[in-house]
Amino acid sequence: MTASGVRSCLSREVKAQALRLGFDLVGIARAERLDAEARRLEAWLDAGRHGGEAGAMPWMDQNFDKRIDPRELVPGAKSVVSVAHTYLAHAPEPLADADALARGVGKVSRYAWGDDYHDVLKEKLAELFDWLDTASGGAGGRAFVDSAPVMDKAWAQRAGIGWIGKNTNLLTRSHGSFVFLGELIVDVDLEPDDPFAADHCGSCTRCLDACPTDALDQPYQIDATRCISYHTIEQRGAAWPPQAQELAKEFGPWIFGCDICQDVCPWNKFARETRDARFQARPEVAETPLATWQEMDLEAFRQRLRKSPLKRTTPEGMARNAANAEANARRWREQNG
Repeated sequence: MTASGVRSCLSREVKAQALRLGFDLVGIARAERLDAEARRLEAWLDAGRHGGEAGAMPWMDQNFDKRIDPRELVPGAKSVVSVAHTYLAHAPEPLADADALARGVGKVSRYAWGDDYHDVLKEKLAELFDWLDTASGGAGGRAFVDSAPVMDKAWAQRAGIGWIGKNTNLLTRSHGSFVFLGELIVDVDLEPDDPFAADHCGSCTRCLDACPTDALDQPYQIDATRCISYHTIEQRGAAWPPQAQELAKEFGPWIFGCDICQDVCPWNKFARETRDARFQARPEVAETPLATWQEMDLEAFRQRLRKSPLKRTTPEGMARNAANAEANARRWREQNG
């Protein structure tokens, strides 16, 4: 077999192995500088839409060169194997915001209903790397799951998995946007897939129209400082800064993250349920009374949220979020009888 044939065969086999390990979508991109994406990222950072140095995500200003060029993270890198793993769980059916407010239940973003995706995907990517190491006769590289300066959505698009929608999420035709992303950046020369060039958002603006805080103030752009997820996850401490306090009435029942711009997206009508039991909903996370979160001490917090991405926030931060949701619930009940 020619060198080109071996390369093509190995590329097909690594993608097949990724699917056997439970990933739902996989593609390959050439490891190179993300020039177009770099210009957009720089403009976004310069505009302070991540909150700037005084905000909750100052790390976005750091490691710019590594963020836009995988060869800065993995010297000698030739390929990026991008994977997507659905996390959609259909049970329990998410409460409408009004129902959650009426019942005094906090809403948690679907991605945090089950086990921490960092751990689950890292485990599967480690197995995929071991397989590639053996199949290629020796591979160098690293696995990444939202834990280093890697532009996950950009690489998924370059690898042909999907497109970045108007809500700034990675959208796929087969699984919608309820997917986790990860990568192997390796020094193995694999055959790249065609980038996903189409934009299937069309004239739809449902996500922009639905955002209660106007964080999506223009298509394909997000002002993170107005995003519910930013304030309920990234902002630490027992009290919010002034801007968040002004927006907090619009957070409704959300206490960790927000799915509004995904829930209204027509492409999520086609989303398939996860096959991994670790991403199924934990009742103690998906439907917990607001009072419980406000009364929880550190030990109870750690016990309840073992292996959960909710541990990213603190007991103080969760109590703050729950207290705000409770205030919103009281206001809703007063207005709606």
